[in-house]
Amino acid sequence: MTRTGLLLSLLLIALPVSAQTLEIPIGDQGDLSLSLPARGDSQRAVLERFGLPDTEHPAVGKPPISRWDYRDFSVYFESGRVIDSVRHHQPRAPRE
Repeated sequence: MTRTGLLLSLLLIALPVSAQTLEIPIGDQGDLSLSLPARGDSQRAVLERFGLPDTEHPAVGKPPISRWDYRDFSVYFESGRVIDSVRHHQPRAPRE
């Protein structure tokens, strides 16, 4: 081991080892009573059930993944089928 490597190792060992746990409160993840599109649903079924999305994002990547954004949730598609549905984060008012 070189002198520089030895010195670096000794410095790292001498540093105090400590960790701090941060607790970050998570707000409600949208309306839990809101039903979301199920995995495997077709784009057509989502359109019929929820109507036109507010925003359509074009497919990107391989395999191509597209996203439709509704007011309270987003739906992710691969090859015209739902792969996931996610409620939008609804932050809570700060506590005083």
